[in-house]
Amino acid sequence: MTDAPLIAILDDEPEIRRLLSAALEEAGFRTVGFARATEFEAALRRIQPDACLIDLGLPDRDGLALVHRLASESGAAIIIISGRAQVQDRVTGLELGADDYIIKPFEPAEVVARIRARLRKPQRETGPGRQQIRFAGWAADFDRYTLTSPEGAETPISHAEAEVLRLFLDNPRRLISRAQMLETLGGTAGESFDRAMDVRISRLRTKLGEDPKNPRLIKTIYGAGYIFLAELG
Repeated sequence: MTDAPLIAILDDEPEIRRLLSAALEEAGFRTVGFARATEFEAALRRIQPDACLIDLGLPDRDGLALVHRLASESGAAIIIISGRAQVQDRVTGLELGADDYIIKPFEPAEVVARIRARLRKPQRETGPGRQQIRFAGWAADFDRYTLTSPEGAETPISHAEAEVLRLFLDNPRRLISRAQMLETLGGTAGESFDRAMDVRISRLRTKLGEDPKNPRLIKTIYGAGYIFLAELG
């Protein structure tokens, strides 16, 4: 169990924390729970969770601000669990860097499945320097979750952005359909998944300095999917 992924649960409702912890631990994960954002942020100095379940209605901090900070500074997968069911709430959460958004009330089995999907990402062979990949003058570091520009400027990328970039780098100059993204990255088919992909790709384009009207690296093939045009190395 010491090598099992660690899941941090931030929710001020004790029963929600208990329910999630029981389901996740039965599925083989380790868990740690927090009722307040201050406790959670202090613990992040000592622990490195593989995924974080974040409630937006926190008593001491705006949940969306916390999600945005985590997406900028942490390589953990971020899943919002909230009673806020409006489309705009979901869109905002995804735009700020969340990997997924689950609406309360939820089935614990669904949460377990979503976490497994988020943590199931393709791994290249390990070895010195294998987690850093160069393309079109850029360097993507998947150990540190950073992008380095041809000029040497370093920009953090979220877990969600890293997943999509890794998929592109593993399939250069090939059409990647929405169905392939769903199969590889996991998630639930439908509008929310499509919106999540659009948001991630938009953020990646921004960090890669792409012209949104004429992107050079990530091309949209309308009605079909995306093509990553950069040469590796």
